Amino acid sequence: MHSKWNIKINQVTENTLVVGMDIAKRIHYACFVDERGRVIEKAFAVHQSKEGFETINGGTV
Repeated sequence: MHSKWNIKINQVTENTLVVGMDIAKRIHYACFVDERGRVIEKAFAVHQSKEGFETINGGTV
């Protein structure tokens, strides 16, 4: 079990953006962190809609 976990951890590099997301029925919350766990963008609301998705996707669908 630990070897699979280590493989996943080793895939995270200095070029990796980690997105954590709390899923809910209508409004989700996302947070961006870097490879060391430093917060890049504090938690922000993401609405269950095309516009909400575009807030994460940079407006390009």
